[in-house]
Amino acid sequence: MSAEIIHHYPPELLKLLVDTIPLLCPSKRDVLVFFKGAGVASGITADLAQKVATDKDSVNKYEIVREVLVRLNDKGEAALRERREILKRVVEFEDFSTCWANDQLKAKGLVGEIRRVVDVKDSFGRMRQEQEAERKQRIDPEQERRSAQKERKAKLELVKKDLYALFGMTDPQKRGKQLEGVLNRLFATGGILVREAFIRVAPTGEGVVEQIDGVIEMDGEIYLVEMKWWDKPLGTGEVSQHLVRVFSRNCARGLLISYSGYTDPAIAICRESLSRMVVALCGLQEVVQLLEREDDLVEFLKKKVRAAVIDKNPHHRVYG
Repeated sequence: MSAEIIHHYPPELLKLLVDTIPLLCPSKRDVLVFFKGAGVASGITADLAQKVATDKDSVNKYEIVREVLVRLNDKGEAALRERREILKRVVEFEDFSTCWANDQLKAKGLVGEIRRVVDVKDSFGRMRQEQEAERKQRIDPEQERRSAQKERKAKLELVKKDLYALFGMTDPQKRGKQLEGVLNRLFATGGILVREAFIRVAPTGEGVVEQIDGVIEMDGEIYLVEMKWWDKPLGTGEVSQHLVRVFSRNCARGLLISYSGYTDPAIAICRESLSRMVVALCGLQEVVQLLEREDDLVEFLKKKVRAAVIDKNPHHRVYG
């Protein structure tokens, strides 16, 4: 990590750490243990530890984290080692099962965002450039195969990191737009041909006729993709709009990906539509599971399509 980002936590990084560390630590005592493990001297946290011990309701986890980080920032060069270790522990945090269940996805998102901020300012970018230059050198087929696997895994890790980062965003419009890009990158990394979001304008000059989040091609079949990050399950109105887009294109198929799931009537109307076209419904949580398991994306989608065609089940859950 570069010295400039550790010498003093800049405001953006400080805020991210204040939002993240409390999610990684289930209790106030765990927050204090986290800082102790990072080498923070007891003199920095003594008064806060006393509050937790004698009147725990007088301070919350976020206040503890903010106060400790501000104190370390104020110490400048003298607290460089502690600030570096805290940042290192957050960036390398992997076992989110220790977080409260409701906090796990948000914690993954915030850790992913901190990694992105650090990544922009340190040497990781140069490391990737060096790896790419090495890959382009003359290598035998087996080395090339291994290198391709390694490169694909690195791309999937980046997709995973960027997807997790979305769970920490609060701007719905920006989050929805970035979701399109992240999922289209996932399709491309999985070896699926992708055409990203586009609009169709009426030839008569009436303006935009329709907007489509993306188009993929798999096994010679064209799928129109719709991606939604809503706070409530998609209903018949929302899925019907996409079904109309698919039905108006000869031999096209449909794929919907939703953060909030689908209502029973929406699933029913998709099931009825299977007599005229193929449509598959997917939850964003399934995509998270796919990335966690490092499963094959094409095979994952094929299982959904088979269930839609053979079993007339448009909402087949691959992972139960």
